[in-house]
Amino acid sequence: MSSINHHTPTMPDRRLGAFLKVTRVLLLIFLAGGLLLAVSASAQSTEAANTRTGSILGIVVDISDDPVPDAAVVLQGPAGNRLAAVTKEDGSFAFPNVTPEIAYQVTVTAEGFAGWNSSVTVEPGQEKTLTDVKLRILAVQRAVTVSYSEKEVATQEFKAEEQQRILRFIPNTYVTYEPHPEPLTTEMKFHMAYKSLTNPVFFGRVAGWAGVEQARDAPSQWRQGAKGYGKRLGAGFADATTGGLIGNAILPSLLHQDPRYFYQGSGTKKSRALHAVLAPFICKGDNGAWQPNYSALGGSLISYSISTAYYPSSDRNAEHVFRGFGIDIGLHVAGSLAQEFILNKFTSKGKH
Repeated sequence: MSSINHHTPTMPDRRLGAFLKVTRVLLLIFLAGGLLLAVSASAQSTEAANTRTGSILGIVVDISDDPVPDAAVVLQGPAGNRLAAVTKEDGSFAFPNVTPEIAYQVTVTAEGFAGWNSSVTVEPGQEKTLTDVKLRILAVQRAVTVSYSEKEVATQEFKAEEQQRILRFIPNTYVTYEPHPEPLTTEMKFHMAYKSLTNPVFFGRVAGWAGVEQARDAPSQWRQGAKGYGKRLGAGFADATTGGLIGNAILPSLLHQDPRYFYQGSGTKKSRALHAVLAPFICKGDNGAWQPNYSALGGSLISYSISTAYYPSSDRNAEHVFRGFGIDIGLHVAGSLAQEFILNKFTSKGKH
């Protein structure tokens, strides 16, 4: 008779199996927890990296590389976020805490300069410096009104004529070398007369003419000697003063005529000579038109008429007046011919 033996698990075997099952479950739980922690840490690290801000720096200069202070700098984001700054004295500006990985538009404006703009993007934690912020000077078109002042031009020409000298020391102010000079004002006419009558050359000329009259013994009633010369010298000063004031200042101002000789300098010698010979009889008015020279002719006649008050009784007549008038006109013609053909070569011209 055969027998069959059945193996029945003992208590220790059952406890070992349960322990192994629990161990496997715990290992699986630990593994799953570790995996979750790793994923969470990685996600937090990525998020932290993405939230790190950047900064944008720069210096605004002009085309000469000089800093531009007080320039307005605007940082404009696509979502409407906007930052603004003003450059310092050295032209620098800074935008800290700029959200990274966003395309910003940078705009720079300053008074007197053309605007500047560019796009910029920063990475997390990056400090980006803009090195090409250079402003061009703004070209401004302005309407310029140019006005012509006759008085200002006349003043400049007058100052130049005051500097004219024959052989660098003899005044030669009563001639203009300008082809189209501006008319003199009344003040200028009197100033020219005053300067002419107070110049040392004037006194020398009068003294020389008194010597000529002394040699001619004219007028004979004054005789010779120092006393006679003194009378002739005094009369000469009186004649020249009244003639200069009346003929070169008073009448030209009242009649609006120009007392200067207008140098021609071109054309034939005949035309130039005729121009000089006619100078005592024809002058330019302040309006630029040629007209009878009432100032020179009238000034001479009036001056010699006044002289009858201090010349000897024998010369207090029309003959004396017209004789003096004729001599005066002759000297005027000779002086004009000299101005046209000779003196211009020895006259230093003033600049204006």
